[in-house]
Formats: sequence, structure tokens, C-alpha cells
Amino acid sequence: MGAEPHQRGRDPVARKKEVVVDQERFSVLKRMLEERRQEIHQKLKSLRETIPVEAGAVRDAEEQSVDDFVQEVDFALMQMKSETLARIDEAMQRLEDGTYGLCTECAGEIAEARLKALPFAALCRDCQEQEESRGLAEREARAFERFQKEFIPAFR
Repeated sequence: MGAEPHQRGRDPVARKKEVVVDQERFSVLKRMLEERRQEIHQKLKSLRETIPVEAGAVRDAEEQSVDDFVQEVDFALMQMKSETLARIDEAMQRLEDGTYGLCTECAGEIAEARLKALPFAALCRDCQEQEESRGLAEREARAFERFQKEFIPAFR
């Protein structure tokens, strides 16, 4: 009689096993996210250390161009790594909140294989595809607007 309505008829030993499995899964996932976070921190540190400090050195145009390109790539990598760190932090918060593995869009379950491949995934595959389609449509709309602004007036 003391069991909650949604748990009536369930074996208390089975519930305890589920809790142990959940705790084990929690520990594994948290460790995986923390390892990924540490790995990214190390890569960011390495990138920061390799960015040239010698701004005053005299260079020809070709050397300067190559250095500028390398620096832009390094900055882009740093930005991507920082964004990934933010996603990992969000995933760790979802893990703490008990919502890890649930799609933030539809609340459906994210496939285990997807979480293993992308442990900080916030969306299930279907919602991710919809998100990417929306993003593509928005980029195409912006490109079309730029095209209209740049080329249509030339024909008038």
C-alpha cells in the first residue's frame, strides 16, 4: 500500500537495480564529459601558446598573408572548441538535472548510439535534422536577400 501509484506491481529489487544502473550510467557519462572537457581545455591551451606574439617582426607580404591565415584558422578552432565546451557544460547540467539523454526540443529519448558518438547532444536525430534544415533555409533566404539587394537594382 505504501508504494506510489505508478510503481505498484513493480519489484522493489528491480527498482533498486535500475537506480544502481542509473548511478553507474551517470558516473560513466559524467566521466566521459569531463574527459572531453579536459581534452578541449588542453587543445585550447596549446592553440593559445602557438599563436605568434611577434607582431613587430618585419615580413614580406607572402609571409604575412600565411601568418594571418594560420592565425585566423587558430582563432576559428578556438571558437569551435569554446562552443563545444559550452555544450559540454550544458550536458553536464542536464545530467545533474536528470534530463540528460532527453531531447531538449521534443523531450523524446536521444538514441544511446548518438550519445556515445556525441555525448553533449541536446537534440534527437529527427529534431537535429529539422534544426539543420531550418538553418539551411535561413541561410538560403539571407543569401537570396543579399542577391536581390546587390543585383536587382543593377537591372532597373
